[in-house]
Amino acid sequence: MAQTEESNQRFWAEFHGPNMGYVEEQYDLYKTDPDAVDHSIKEMFDQYGKPNWLSNDAGATDLPTGSQASMHDVKKLTSAMKLVEAIRRFGHLEADIYPVGLHKNRNSNLVQPVTYGLSEDDLKQMPASWLWEKAPNHVENGLDVLHELKKYYSGTITFEYDHINNEAERAWLLDLIETGKARLDLSDEDKKQLLGRLVDVEGFEGFLQKTFVGQKRFSIEGLEAMVPMLDQIVKYATEDKVENIMMGMAHRGRLSVLAHVLGKPFDKIFSEFHHSPDKELVPSEGSMGINYGWTGDVKYHFGAKKEVKKGEETATRITLAHNPSHLEFVNPVVEGFARAAQDDRSKAGYPERDLNKAIPVLIHGDAAFIGEGVVAETLNLSGLPGYATGGSLHIIANNLVGYTTNQDDGRSTRYASDLAKGFEIPIIHVNADDPIACVSAIKIAYEYRKKFNKDFLIDLVGYRRYGHNEMDEPRTTQPGLYQDIDQHPTAANVFAEVLKEKGVIEEKTFKSMLENVEAHLREIYDGMKENETGKAEVKCMPKALENTLETFETAVKLEVLQSLNKGLLKRPEGFNGFKKLEKILDRRGKAMEEGGKADWGTGEALTYASILRDGIPIRLTGQDSERGTFAHRHVVLHDVETDEKYSPMHGLEVANASFDIRNSPLSEAGVLGFEYGYSVQSPNTLVIWEAQFGDFANAAQVIFDQFISAARAKWGEKSNMVMLLPHGYEGQGPEHSSARLERFLQMAGENNWIVANVTSSAQFFHLLRRQAAMRGREEARPLILMTPKSLLRNQRVSSEPKEFTDGKFEPLRQQPNLSLSKKKTKRLLIGSGKIMVDIEEAMDNAEESFDWLNVLRLEQIYPFPKEELEKKLAEFPNLEEIVWVQEEPMNMGAWDYVDDYLRDLLKKGQELRYIGRPHRAAPAVGVPNVHKAEQKQLVQKAINPSKGGDSNERN
Repeated sequence: MAQTEESNQRFWAEFHGPNMGYVEEQYDLYKTDPDAVDHSIKEMFDQYGKPNWLSNDAGATDLPTGSQASMHDVKKLTSAMKLVEAIRRFGHLEADIYPVGLHKNRNSNLVQPVTYGLSEDDLKQMPASWLWEKAPNHVENGLDVLHELKKYYSGTITFEYDHINNEAERAWLLDLIETGKARLDLSDEDKKQLLGRLVDVEGFEGFLQKTFVGQKRFSIEGLEAMVPMLDQIVKYATEDKVENIMMGMAHRGRLSVLAHVLGKPFDKIFSEFHHSPDKELVPSEGSMGINYGWTGDVKYHFGAKKEVKKGEETATRITLAHNPSHLEFVNPVVEGFARAAQDDRSKAGYPERDLNKAIPVLIHGDAAFIGEGVVAETLNLSGLPGYATGGSLHIIANNLVGYTTNQDDGRSTRYASDLAKGFEIPIIHVNADDPIACVSAIKIAYEYRKKFNKDFLIDLVGYRRYGHNEMDEPRTTQPGLYQDIDQHPTAANVFAEVLKEKGVIEEKTFKSMLENVEAHLREIYDGMKENETGKAEVKCMPKALENTLETFETAVKLEVLQSLNKGLLKRPEGFNGFKKLEKILDRRGKAMEEGGKADWGTGEALTYASILRDGIPIRLTGQDSERGTFAHRHVVLHDVETDEKYSPMHGLEVANASFDIRNSPLSEAGVLGFEYGYSVQSPNTLVIWEAQFGDFANAAQVIFDQFISAARAKWGEKSNMVMLLPHGYEGQGPEHSSARLERFLQMAGENNWIVANVTSSAQFFHLLRRQAAMRGREEARPLILMTPKSLLRNQRVSSEPKEFTDGKFEPLRQQPNLSLSKKKTKRLLIGSGKIMVDIEEAMDNAEESFDWLNVLRLEQIYPFPKEELEKKLAEFPNLEEIVWVQEEPMNMGAWDYVDDYLRDLLKKGQELRYIGRPHRAAPAVGVPNVHKAEQKQLVQKAINPSKGGDSNERN
C-alpha cells in the first residue's frame, strides 16, 4: 500500500548516525540502477522513496560517511521495522481469542523474529525509538517493543484495521491501541459488578436448564459476556442522551438478552416454557406483557421494548426487533427502524437527520454473518445517503459451529468477520472468557462510531455449551470440540478465579452470588399461579381489520389539483433542465384543465403532491425510482450544466411534509427489509418500495413471507407500506412480465394486506390516498400493487379531472367505453390488469356489436369484492356464463384464487370458464412474435361469441 508523506517522514526519522551515510550511498546506487543494491534495501526505497534528509541541506555536512556504517546494520533495522508492522497487521493470528478448540494456542511465523532473520540479541541492540516512535518510557529496545506490541495485538483482544484506507481512522485506532487505552482499567467495584452480571446470566440459563428439561432455548452459555457488553452500550447511549437503541439478533442468547437487557420479567419467560397438559403457569399480575399478534410465535422469536432513564432526563428506548428463523434478514429491518427514528419528516424537501436519535446494534451468528447474502446487502447500505444510519455496532456471537457444520465447511475465509473488510469496517476479535476485554471492545466500537459515524464489528469468540438447541447432541458431530467444552469452566468461573487471585473477592463470595441468583429465580417460579383448565385462549385478528375500506374519503377539489399541477412545473432560478424532458413535463400542466386527461405519470405526481399537502411524509425508493424504470416519473430532475438534482415535490409551496425519494442500490432483500423497518417505526409515513420489474421481488421473498405478510399476526407489528411491482405481458420474457401475483394471493389471509391491479391513473390516485389515510390506524395494512409498464403511456389509462375530484377507489370497475345492455348480457367477462385494456382496444376496433357481453375489471383482488360482484350479477337476468380471463398461465396469476369466489356466485344453468395461457413452468415466453400471437388469441377468445377456454370443471 502506498505510504503517505507523513508516514515516509516517520520512517526516515528512525535513521541516525552512521546508518544515514550508508543509506545515502545506497540511494545513489539505487538511483543509477535499482537492481544494484541488496533486495531488502531496494524494497525500502521502493516503499518509502528518497530519504527525507537529502531534501534538506541544513546539517547535511554533519552526516557521517558511509564507511562508518554497514549494510548488515541497515538490513537488520529494516527487518525489525517489517516485524513491527507485521505485528500490527498480523498479531491477531496468534492472539488468545479462542477459549476452547483447536485454535486456542495459535502461533504465526508472520510475527516471529526468526522469519525476518532477527535474533533477540539483534533486537536488544536497537533503541526502541528506531522502531516505535511513540514507545512508552519503559520500552527501551527492540525486544521490549516486540513484547509490548504483542501484548496489545496478540492478547485476549486483538485488532484488524489494515484494510481501512482512511488515514484519520487508522491513526485514531493505532493511537488508541498503542497507548494502552484500548483496555479499560476497571476499579475493583466495577469488576465485582461485572462478575455479578455474568453470574446473573449463568444462573438464569442454569435454572431454565434444570426446570424445563429438554426444551429449546438457544442458550447464551459460552457467550455470557454479550449481556454486559450490551449493558455498556445502554450506559454510553444513555449518557449521550441517545433516544433509541435499535437491536436485532438471532436466537442464540435471545432469552437472556430479553431478561437482563430488555427487562422482560422472569415469570413471563417461565410461563412461556410451561407445556403441562392440564395446567398452565400464569405470570403475576402486573408482569410486563409483550404485544403479540393473534397467531403468536415461538418464544425465542419475540422482541421487546424498554425505556432507560438517567435521573429525570429523557429516556433511552431499547427496541429488540422481532425476528423469525431467517436469522440475518432482521438486519435491514433494524437499520430501517434507526433511519426512521433519525429522520425529521415535518418539513418539505428531504428529511433532516439527527444521528443521535438512534444507534443500530446487530448481533449476528458466525455462520450466518458470512453465509447469508442479506448481510452484505445491509453492510452496503451503511454508507449510502438514503440508507446511512451513522454507523452500526455489530457483534458476531461466535460459537465456532453453525448448527452442526464446522467452520471449514461453512466459509472460505479465516474469520467469520472477513466479509466486513470489503466495507472497510474495523474489526476486533475478543475472547468471551475475558469480560474486561469484551466491555473494552464495546467502548472502542462506541467511540469510533461516535467519532466517524461508521460501522464497527466485534467478533465475540466463545462457544456454545450445548448443541444448536438443547435437544441436539453435539458430541455426534463435534466430539473433539465438546470434549474440550465439557472440561472448560464457565465464563463466570474463569473470571471469578482471576478476581480471587488478585484479592478482589474472597473464596466464598462467588459461591454466595450463585446461590442468591438460584434462590431468587426459585422464589419467582414457586410463587407463580397455576391455571387448572390448561386451555389456551384462541385469539382473533383485530375487528378493525374486518372494517370496510369504503369510509376513507380520497377525492380532491379541482382547484387544488390545478394548483398542485402548476406547482410541479416550477423550477429554481437558473435551473437548466433537459429541454426534451421539460417539453414532456409541460404537457402535464394541461391535464387538469377542461378537456384534459392525466396519464399515469401525471396522476402519480398529483397523488404524491396531494398527500404531501395533507401533511403526510412520503418515502419512495427503488433501483431507478427517481426517473422511473420506464422513464415515466421524473420526480428528480438533473441540471444539464451542473448535474445538480432538484425534485419538483420539494418546491411545492403547499407541501407540509418531507418527500424522500432515492435510487436504491441493486438490492431487493436488503432494501425491502429496510423500508419495512422504516414503515414500522414511522407508521405515519407512506413508505413505498418499487421493484425494477415485478418478478425481481423474488429476491426479497423472505421479507414478504416472514415480515410483511405475517408480522402483525405473529407479533402484532403493523406496517402500512406500499410495494409497486411492474406487471404485464408485453413479450419481454419471463422475468420482465410477471410480478408473481399468485404468490401474494396465496399468502393473503386475515386481511393481512391489499392486493390490487389497477388500470387508470385515477384509480392509482384514490388507492394510494386511501393507503395514506389508513396510516397509524388499526385498519392499516400493506398494499401489494401490480403497476403497468407499456400502459404508462397508453391513453386508455389516462383519467379525466372529474375522476380525481369525485368518488373514490373502485375495487370492481366497469369496463370503460362499453355500451351496456343488461338484459341482453349472456357473458360476463372478468379480469384484471393489462389484458383488460387489450380487450377494450380490440372491442373498440371491432365492427360488430357486443351487446351480449359485459366486462368488469377486478381492480382489488384481495380482499375480494364479493358483495359488489353479487350486486352486479343480479343486474343480468339472462346471464349464461362467467368467464375469467388472464394473460398469466393457468397455474399463475389470480385464477386459482378467484375460482372459488366466482364458483360460489354461479346460479343454476350458469357456467364458469377460464381463458388464459395453459399451465406452464415459466411465466411467459421470451419471443415477442410468439407473445403477440398468444395475446391476440386470448383476446379474441374472450370477445368471440363462440365458447372457448376451459369449462367449469376443476383441474
